[in-house]
Amino acid sequence: MPLIPLGRGPEFDRIRAIAKALGPRASDLGNDCALVRLGSVTLALTTDVSVERVHFRREWLSLEEIGWRAAVASLSDLAAAGAQPIGLLAALTMAPGEPEPAFASVMSGVGAAVESVGGTVLGGDLSRGGDMSLAITAIGSVDRPIGRSGARPGDGLWVTGELGGARAALAAWRVGREPDPRARARFAHPEPRIEAGRWLAAHGARAMLDVSDGLAGDAAHLAAASGVRVRVELEKIPAHPAVATEARATGEPAAAFAAQGGEDYELLVAMPAEPADRSGIPPLPLTRIGRIEAGPAEVVFALDGRRLHFSGYDHFA
Repeated sequence: MPLIPLGRGPEFDRIRAIAKALGPRASDLGNDCALVRLGSVTLALTTDVSVERVHFRREWLSLEEIGWRAAVASLSDLAAAGAQPIGLLAALTMAPGEPEPAFASVMSGVGAAVESVGGTVLGGDLSRGGDMSLAITAIGSVDRPIGRSGARPGDGLWVTGELGGARAALAAWRVGREPDPRARARFAHPEPRIEAGRWLAAHGARAMLDVSDGLAGDAAHLAAASGVRVRVELEKIPAHPAVATEARATGEPAAAFAAQGGEDYELLVAMPAEPADRSGIPPLPLTRIGRIEAGPAEVVFALDGRRLHFSGYDHFA
């Protein structure tokens, strides 16, 4: 099967077209990581691109923070597979007039992020171009890989940490305000949930992915890949403390605001309604926000019994 089913949207229509063009030259596209078996070792590999004025703006972040965020985007995919990072490759594009220290500053952030999870920078490439961009390829090893297609009716739907903090920071910046410092930290310095991903993989996780396109979009990918209905009870979402203020400014319920925010890099996981063994769980919240049901591959969002409709982030929308 060249492509695991994805949710709807123009970005994913393009991925489906690419998979069709590749045909048998590709396999199992659509998970957070590619898995390669080498003898007794399974490698998990993933790549992400971070582009100036699409994923970040220099007036919002330092160069070190730009490098950190770009690295975490790929490291978070390793977390979703239950993998332990080995290292990463970084391809950095910057304008010809950039001062030499800028290159080192960006890569210092990349190095700090991968070092924080026990990996190293393995190499990379430099090129000149217009806007700055960083392409990060992360490599890890995994004993029991977790994908998006293992959810089964009767499973609970869980999420780590808190949602909506990164969106709260963006909402403030876009209207010319300085974000709540806690929200800014969530956007500028997200934490890859490597430890949590490995714990969940070892304690019954059946399907898992990171919340990068927003809960609304990523839950749709889980539903499509597993062929199940995903029911989310929005009032149970653990919203970041900064969400309430920004949600009031937009007129949205705080839970709906949090569900539509991207780049939180938390983990969305389908597993039995209660983990069989909660000993040794990493020190961050694990909150049940819904359930997996038999039915068409769709996501049902309900807030206090009322159904809501929205979608996640789409690069090509």
